[in-house]
Amino acid sequence: MERVVVAGAGLAGLRAVQAARKAGFAGRLTLVGAEPHLPYDRPPLSKEFLTGPPLTPTLGGAQGLAEDLGVEVLLGTPASALDTEARVLSAEGREVPYDALVIATGALARTLPGAAHLRGVHTLRTLDDARAVRARLDAGARTVVVGAGFIGSELASAARARGLDATVLESLPTPLTRAVGATAGAALGALHARHGTDLCCAVTVTGLEGETDVTGVRLSDGSVVAADLVVVGIGATPATGWLAGSGLRVDDGVVCDATLAGAPGVWAAGDVARWPHPDLGVSMRLEHWTNASEQAGHAMRNALDPGAAQPYRHVPYFWSDWYGDRIQFVGVPHGEPALVAGAWDEPCFVALYRRDARVVGALTLNRRADIMKYRALIARGASWQDGLDLAERRRVQAV
Repeated sequence: MERVVVAGAGLAGLRAVQAARKAGFAGRLTLVGAEPHLPYDRPPLSKEFLTGPPLTPTLGGAQGLAEDLGVEVLLGTPASALDTEARVLSAEGREVPYDALVIATGALARTLPGAAHLRGVHTLRTLDDARAVRARLDAGARTVVVGAGFIGSELASAARARGLDATVLESLPTPLTRAVGATAGAALGALHARHGTDLCCAVTVTGLEGETDVTGVRLSDGSVVAADLVVVGIGATPATGWLAGSGLRVDDGVVCDATLAGAPGVWAAGDVARWPHPDLGVSMRLEHWTNASEQAGHAMRNALDPGAAQPYRHVPYFWSDWYGDRIQFVGVPHGEPALVAGAWDEPCFVALYRRDARVVGALTLNRRADIMKYRALIARGASWQDGLDLAERRRVQAV
């Protein structure tokens, strides 16, 4: 194998090229990225980048890709087509041949229709997005977030940390129902009220007010919420449009097998990859920092030695910071959780998710020392009783 190409220059792309060199690959290694920036860390963009110094959160090792690792870095050159038969990636009019390809093009934020002409309406996914949002916050913007997901909630938290008015609009009756269940979603949603953010559920956005700059958000009940900044946090779609005609199967992501292979010579990792989890029994596509980092290395190692490719076994993990509180989740949110420590209205709690006789998920609020212990349980297929026993041990230790 002489030529390895990685499409996508985010966290997953960086980890993939680093894994290639760590595994001993000495051939031509090319990283193709749509943005003009070197790989940077996305989680800070909705947190400290908005409240502290606006420093670019460059990922470790990104600055030395060319000199230290000998990577050919093509930035500002989005992948535009793929020929899996000829094994050629097209990017901005140039053809990049490969022996093995790792697709790590991530996902694109969903937008509100009819908002493109208004200044002050943004998504929050890229460094340029974060810079634009911060500029509005610096100007004291009245902030409205459409969608009560984790990133939108972090943005509301950042606005409140600056003493600015913030409103979160959610179309469902309870926030985060799909992510953590209705009971836990209501408990997390209550954090907004405790910190002065208006959370409005079961409302639909019908339009935006303003001629050149946004001035308000129209709702289905006829009311208008005043706004100088509207941040749209209604999810993301995998960046797969460029794969039309490639022969790859695309269904809410690049469909892979358990080893992350999508076709001969093609592998996928990060937000764009969908694969059947060999232990949890579900098809997954995750938009988590930890998954992007771990999955990219696994995909690259398999790409370099496909004859010895191993299934990707990953217990999902993510975290989110709101108003100084740390929310952490591991596993999958199967059904409604059972509270095993604290109370839903207390500043600390632990809740577990069950499938049959197994513990398959855990949600914690301000219990940082607990979460990885539950992740280890889930990874070894532990029983529900094992989860309850761990909760009891943690309770006794805390006394």
